[in-house]
Amino acid sequence: MKRSGSLYILIAVVLAVGAIIFLAVGGLGDNLVYYWSPSELRAHYDAPTGQNEDPLNRAVVRLGGEVKPGSIVRGDGASDLSFVVTDGKQEVVVHSTAVPPQMFREGIGVVVEGVLASDGDFRSERIMVKHDNEYKAPTNGEKPAYAPANGTM
Repeated sequence: MKRSGSLYILIAVVLAVGAIIFLAVGGLGDNLVYYWSPSELRAHYDAPTGQNEDPLNRAVVRLGGEVKPGSIVRGDGASDLSFVVTDGKQEVVVHSTAVPPQMFREGIGVVVEGVLASDGDFRSERIMVKHDNEYKAPTNGEKPAYAPANGTM
């Protein structure tokens, strides 16, 4: 009788662990967000028409790369912004209506969320900056890599 009880406990533990692993892996897969490089985006879409070979035409995607130096153009509105995202091989012009993060600048890695328009440009409403998670304090005499806003700091 004792052997039968411990067998049931073992089966219950194995089922519980299996259920936890299944839920963890299943939930993780739904929450992973991938982004495309400019080369992958250009290879997938037939630019400049914006037509692609799958039924998800005009789907919201994420585009990741580096902001090309000299490409940032600010529009009339506070959040009108255009810039070029590159992976060193291909370039994609991004038009954004999002307020850029404080760390946004030329040469920094970004991930933008939006759609590829029919003119071949990317329309974005969200800009995320990729950055190092480690804080490095400036050494003596080193100046910060940013300019104070309107000289008020």
